[in-house]
Amino acid sequence: MSEKASKKQNVLGGAMVLVIATALVKVIGAVYKIPLTGIIGSLGRGYFASAYNIYTPIYAISMAGLPVAVSTIVSRNAALGKYRDVKQVMKTTFPLFLGLGLVGTAVLLLAARPYVDSVGSPYAIFSVFMIAPSILFCCIMSTYRGYYEGLNNMYPTAISQVIESLAKLIFGLAVSYAVIDYAADQVKLTGEVFGQVAENGILPPIAYAIAAAGAISGVTLGTVFGAIYTILRHKLKKDGITQEMLVNSPLASPKKDTVNEIIKIAVPTAISSLVLNITNFIDTWMIQNRLESVVAENYDTIMGIYGESINAAKITNDTIHTFLYGAYDTTLDFRNLIPTIMMTLGVSAIPIISGAMAKKDTKTITETVNTVFRTTMLIALPAGAGFFALSEPILSLLYTGTENQSGIAVAAPVLALYGLMMAILTLSSPLTNILQAIGRADVPAKALAIGCAFKIGLNYVLIGIPEINIKGAVFGTCFFYLLCIFINYGVLRKETGVRIDIKTVLIKPLIAAVLCGASAWGSYELLSSVLTFGDMNSRLNGHSLACIVSIGVAVVVYAVSALLLKTLVKNDILLLPKGEKIAKILEKYKLIV
Repeated sequence: MSEKASKKQNVLGGAMVLVIATALVKVIGAVYKIPLTGIIGSLGRGYFASAYNIYTPIYAISMAGLPVAVSTIVSRNAALGKYRDVKQVMKTTFPLFLGLGLVGTAVLLLAARPYVDSVGSPYAIFSVFMIAPSILFCCIMSTYRGYYEGLNNMYPTAISQVIESLAKLIFGLAVSYAVIDYAADQVKLTGEVFGQVAENGILPPIAYAIAAAGAISGVTLGTVFGAIYTILRHKLKKDGITQEMLVNSPLASPKKDTVNEIIKIAVPTAISSLVLNITNFIDTWMIQNRLESVVAENYDTIMGIYGESINAAKITNDTIHTFLYGAYDTTLDFRNLIPTIMMTLGVSAIPIISGAMAKKDTKTITETVNTVFRTTMLIALPAGAGFFALSEPILSLLYTGTENQSGIAVAAPVLALYGLMMAILTLSSPLTNILQAIGRADVPAKALAIGCAFKIGLNYVLIGIPEINIKGAVFGTCFFYLLCIFINYGVLRKETGVRIDIKTVLIKPLIAAVLCGASAWGSYELLSSVLTFGDMNSRLNGHSLACIVSIGVAVVVYAVSALLLKTLVKNDILLLPKGEKIAKILEKYKLIV
């Protein structure tokens, strides 16, 4: 393997561990959220989302900056052989994480009532109370995650993520299903449940609110089990730093210097995460409030657009805005799928770039940045093309015949728009991690603050236009991330001199992605006109089969297109299992550069 490939192996090797774990987590998440949405419907999903979106900003304040700071400092010290300093980072951060977790949980509990009243969803308070303790356990878990990521050991993070997701799946689905089942039985027996009368035998909103809280109980239990794993793993397996390494290491810096270094990196990083999560929180608050106003002032227009879906959902007028927001939130499962998976590239790049910066190794920095960008585009562009071409078929495949069937027509146009913007949404996070690794964690915070101001204004104006309504949030999000990328990349290039190979990073993957999307749309249109069997109110029909086959066709077309266009780069192929053999075969047919 070449020296160039060897240097990048740490990036893609670490990323591969996290990508596999994250992909597994997303599969588990889909197994969790798709049936969950089918159980609690768009209304329950609205309560679920309302709780999640106040949780994330407080979660960001509590611990978002510290794992990155720990990873950056640990990797920098390890690269210089300063293992006593590495150990000192762990001892310093654990009590800090613990304290922040306790404060974060308390703040969330105190803010619950004012928040749910402000968004017009008072029943969401059950979910907020249920998710609050998870902040404490997330902070504990993240102490160990950041430490081991800095040592370029991604396994503790990966395994704890899987444990967290499995617990969420098992307990969350079980409790939410049990609540809905109990509520349905009570309505049949008494005509009411949880103190509310069920008109015409339809479950009242409080039933869906409590079921959503039951689902969120799985989230909290997942963090408990994840934290227990990381603690036990650290005690039993240790960190690989031997006594000999410590003896040969220079004396640790004063603890005060370590704390100052952590604060220097953590504060701007936490601010970045906080601004991003506050933006999502503002989205939740503003979208629901603007929708509530739009529905009240333009009822006929909204019914003209979504009347069929609203009537099918059998909801009252005062919950239309929550229903529409719940349908919108359903699309976020798909919108966040690729960005979440590819975020692992940025996390894996932090220790490599931090170490390279400490050694002033500009070549490794340039190679690593290009690898991260190229891999991001190779995955994000075709995925986005697929979501754009098959938004409604995908949603129908998953939600037809469930409580969420009525929300499909509302969600499909939103998902299609997010598909067009997938590359922009995906690139932002790894770029932020790269800036954090080179010691410019302040830049993403400033960029996000500027972008947030524009996003708030765009959301307010666009959502307030009844013909655009919920789709206005998509355009605001796109502009937000595009502006952040423009600012962050400008600083990255100025600080490091990094130049991106536009041809292999963007142009070739984009051409292949367009062919991928076109083949997906064309094959679905053709097959759905031929495969007309089955009940259209069930997922077992010809259209579902047409969707599955079309996805397969698109994957094949993209793979062939990527090879024929020579989108792949040899030194990236070398990092794959059996990479040298694969590279020789592709070189023989002149399919890589």
